[in-house]
Amino acid sequence: MTVNYTSLFESYFLKQHGPCLSLFIASCLISTSVQAFYEKHSDDSSGEISGMARGFGMTYRSPDKTSDAGVAGLARLILQAQSGEDLNFELNAYQTYIPTSMVSTQGGLGTPLDVERSSSLEWSFSTDNYMHLAIDRMNVQLAYKRMDITVGRQPINLATTFYFTPNDFFAPFSAQTFYRVYKPGVDALRLEASLGPLSQLSYIQVLGYAADSESDTGWSNNPDNNRRSDIARYSTVSGNFEWAILGGEVRNLSIIGGSLQGELFDWLGLRAEAHRATPDNPGQPAYNEVSIGIEHRWENSLDIRLEYFHHGSGASRVSDYAVVAPTIVGESSYLGNQYTAVGVAYQFTPLFTGQCVAITSWLDDSWLLSFNGIYSLSDESELSVSLGVPIGDAPVGIQMESEFGSYPYSLNVEVRGYF
Repeated sequence: MTVNYTSLFESYFLKQHGPCLSLFIASCLISTSVQAFYEKHSDDSSGEISGMARGFGMTYRSPDKTSDAGVAGLARLILQAQSGEDLNFELNAYQTYIPTSMVSTQGGLGTPLDVERSSSLEWSFSTDNYMHLAIDRMNVQLAYKRMDITVGRQPINLATTFYFTPNDFFAPFSAQTFYRVYKPGVDALRLEASLGPLSQLSYIQVLGYAADSESDTGWSNNPDNNRRSDIARYSTVSGNFEWAILGGEVRNLSIIGGSLQGELFDWLGLRAEAHRATPDNPGQPAYNEVSIGIEHRWENSLDIRLEYFHHGSGASRVSDYAVVAPTIVGESSYLGNQYTAVGVAYQFTPLFTGQCVAITSWLDDSWLLSFNGIYSLSDESELSVSLGVPIGDAPVGIQMESEFGSYPYSLNVEVRGYF
């Protein structure tokens, strides 16, 4: 089956910052009737093109008392096609507009920035703002007997815990990210073999890329074998738990680890994952990454999670933050060595859900409080409001005194539409 269309979507321009434009975006999304771009089904094939759009109104205030406000947007087009029962194709592309001054505040919004993948599938249209057209996913999936093969740009997620995910090596979400519908894709090959009804063996190869400050994405367009990843993972179910072990090479690290997830006493959810990383450079010490979480959801929809994170590659002294920070490009974004996160979610009405998470660094006793409320405007649109409140010692000049104390206060109002 061939699907023809002339363009991914029309480019758009946002010229002025201010609440009027935000309200205009919201009114358009709320009032527009929703219908699929394209949908076709036959006896042995099917295809569908859908999409979504996100309009942001953002403001923040940094610890040095500087502030800024602006609007941003992201439009996404999704193509899914199937031929027979064994062959599938996925294409997911997006166009962004984010003012340059707001790019660094996007970590909690789930926007796919700074993902290590080839820059040849991403194009920039502005030197003043972050206006990028990118192919976020483009892959082919083949099911053959008891094996599934996926080739191309695809999301790879090996995590079991929610906030801190040391086993999610490729484009992980930050703990304060509430919107996780679209995980960014990386350039990969994934083989999954079923060994029985409850056991599976996986092999994953992910291409790595060298940092390139001259490219539109910060990464080169040619693979770098020194940053290539090869991982094998075996998982099975025993009792009330899924158990997994994994090992291999992740960029320039040798990894061995595992995970578990399930329920204790049919009431308390337990999740854990860990790995030991040994750098290929003999002069660098090995370290451990461990995340453990418990959770429970009551019948009234109250959901509480608690997670602890031991970040073995993080700093053990605040004065070492300046040493750790330059080494985390494409890696974990956390600077310290121990963290805790507590999250609460509750559905107040059928249309309104609230959630929050409090993250603390044990090393410097700083906190990041993140709040989010989602109101359903229709079956295909919703309004989201997010607030970020850092607590901690602010930087003195260029010297960091605490990790989260260096974060800005932030407010984001967002309207999402699906079509």
